[in-house]
Amino acid sequence: MQKKHTNFVVKGALIGAVYTVLTLALGAVSYGNLGIEFRVSEALTILPIFTFSAVPGLFAGCVIANLIGMAFSGLGMVDVVFGSLATLIAALISWLLRNVTIKGFPFWSFLPPIIANAVIVGIELRLFVPDAFSSFLWAFFIVGTGEAVVVFVLGTPLYFLVKKNKFLNNFLQ
Repeated sequence: MQKKHTNFVVKGALIGAVYTVLTLALGAVSYGNLGIEFRVSEALTILPIFTFSAVPGLFAGCVIANLIGMAFSGLGMVDVVFGSLATLIAALISWLLRNVTIKGFPFWSFLPPIIANAVIVGIELRLFVPDAFSSFLWAFFIVGTGEAVVVFVLGTPLYFLVKKNKFLNNFLQ
């Protein structure tokens, strides 16, 4: 029992650390400073397909990245709370949908990060940056587009890499 708990914590911590490092290393695109946010670390939101450890790991990584990123983002604690909550909700729903597939591909698990971030962060941006986001639909579109690009363009190859790589697949099980 202790070993199982330790494995769960270690996997979650590693996923959170990778999320944080990727977000911070690519800060200019991670925090939307170039007009649209392409948070490359969001590609990791496909990992709940493989392990529940990814759910708290992604949440913790997002909280830490958003806390540190307060210096870059201008949304402050609002983004720490609501941006991180979007990641938590998305990761949990992705995990719940992990066995719902289309021709063996867990397509439905790729959608929650896109939808949760587009809705929650879209509302956040509309409310707290009204000069840049004159409507919720515009904020929804901008956030959703960036998230969709990252999740599908980077998350899909990551999914197949984990699925085919014995070490990664065994580690995440």
